[in-house]
Amino acid sequence: MSAPNDSVSDISVPDASARAIDLSIYLVTDEALCGERGVVQTAIDAVAGGATTVQLRHKNASDEQLLETLLQLAHAISDRATLLVNDRVDVFTRAKALGAAVHGVHVGQGDLDPRAVRALIGEDAILGLSADSAAHLAAVRALPAGTADYLGVGAVRATSTKPDHPPVLGIDGFAAVTAQAALPCVAIGGIGLADAQPLRRVGAAGIAVVSAICAATDAREAAAQLREEWSA
Repeated sequence: MSAPNDSVSDISVPDASARAIDLSIYLVTDEALCGERGVVQTAIDAVAGGATTVQLRHKNASDEQLLETLLQLAHAISDRATLLVNDRVDVFTRAKALGAAVHGVHVGQGDLDPRAVRALIGEDAILGLSADSAAHLAAVRALPAGTADYLGVGAVRATSTKPDHPPVLGIDGFAAVTAQAALPCVAIGGIGLADAQPLRRVGAAGIAVVSAICAATDAREAAAQLREEWSA
């Protein structure tokens, strides 16, 4: 990927103190990879091992199925980790209306306009955006102050969990995007244990993983190893 050319000096940064979030070990769930252990138990184990953020992603679930899982996760882990839901803003707002401790949403570039998402979820909720190109960074720059809290940047490596992933960035490509973004950047896409330290050194705010935890025999141990490697 080519490096973005636009100046980012005027990119607005939200008040981090108002929506603080530890993005360091970021689990994105995959129901198929979690297998018989299930999404909820996998997330419980991962948080016990050191995951700090959990994003519930289940593209094929019905609204009711997703809401039920989100409520279960909120009950099980949201006092120890940040809990987000992928894309489904309506499910987030329903969970909040039911009193669940759900912290925010993550949306892609092809989803709702981030300004509309922010209006729907409220000022205190966390909003993450996917970004991997100069055009995406320019779009973020055009947003009103405080619209988004962080960027999910990838794919760092090719990944089978998202066959339609954008072009692979590698560590250097991720670093180029991060250097020009004024929001914290979480690396995503085929990330393994050996990537944790290199990504942190080039400015990653965290590493988002799917297979590395969901497909692991022991999700708690997998998260603990990522935590240890990230913190080394």
